[in-house]
Amino acid sequence: MTAVGVVKAKQSLPARLASRAGGGALRVFLVLVGLFWLMPTVGLLLSSLRGSSDIAASGWWKVFTEPSQLTFHNYSSLLDNSTITDSLLSTVMITVPATVLVVVIGSFAGYAFAWMDFPGRDWWFMVVVSLLVVPVQVALVPVAKLFGKIGIFETTVGVITFHVAFGLPFAIFLLRNFFAEIPRELLEAARLDGAGEVRLFTRVVLPLGGPAIASLGIFQFLWVWNDMLVALIFADSKHPPITVALQQQVRQFGNNIDVLAPGAFVSMVIPLAVFFAFQRQFVSGVMAGAVK
Repeated sequence: MTAVGVVKAKQSLPARLASRAGGGALRVFLVLVGLFWLMPTVGLLLSSLRGSSDIAASGWWKVFTEPSQLTFHNYSSLLDNSTITDSLLSTVMITVPATVLVVVIGSFAGYAFAWMDFPGRDWWFMVVVSLLVVPVQVALVPVAKLFGKIGIFETTVGVITFHVAFGLPFAIFLLRNFFAEIPRELLEAARLDGAGEVRLFTRVVLPLGGPAIASLGIFQFLWVWNDMLVALIFADSKHPPITVALQQQVRQFGNNIDVLAPGAFVSMVIPLAVFFAFQRQFVSGVMAGAVK
């Protein structure tokens, strides 16, 4: 028996099956898994392109045998529904500032905790880390009372403030650990060239931390956009975000699926577009964190 045969003979059955499953078979399996996970998205898309009577009569897969059911009338109705369109605008007005503020403040704070010396730096960082374990549900009542006293309850500012406050601990923790892995020699060389803290941060740290910052931005955007609990409590009831608006449509008009389906799909496809737009930076940030 040859050496190769001896090695194969010593391999366990799971190891031999794993080695044979590689290549084309594994790719086919992964493609099938991906298609399976995409089925709800495809079903929602096709449902949003069908009339309410067709939706009530049969499932979304019926369009493969009767493609004449497909129509864009639902999206026309969606654009005519001021509640849904206003809620999309409200969601953008909440999500964009909450994401930008968390990224900007978290970047500054992460750099300070990583490379600046100030009294109690490590203790303050431990406080930030301890805030990661505070559940959002615990803070709802006291924060609502506080916002009511200062006059920002049921306002866009209040929702943004809540999301920024609960997004910053994770942002600071993530960016501080990423910035701390930057070689000290690189920063010292920049200081020898006369770079101050601001130039050092903008010209050296930010370009190197781009993947981590992009990953943080994606996480924060998805969390705020898809949030319903905080929006249901703190948002303006007259101009709610899309998640609350869709929930109210179900409660008030249970049979208007021709508006709910396209509204839900638009609400889902926007964060998907953001994710795929920054997919390369997201993967780079994840891989860099794994290597470090």
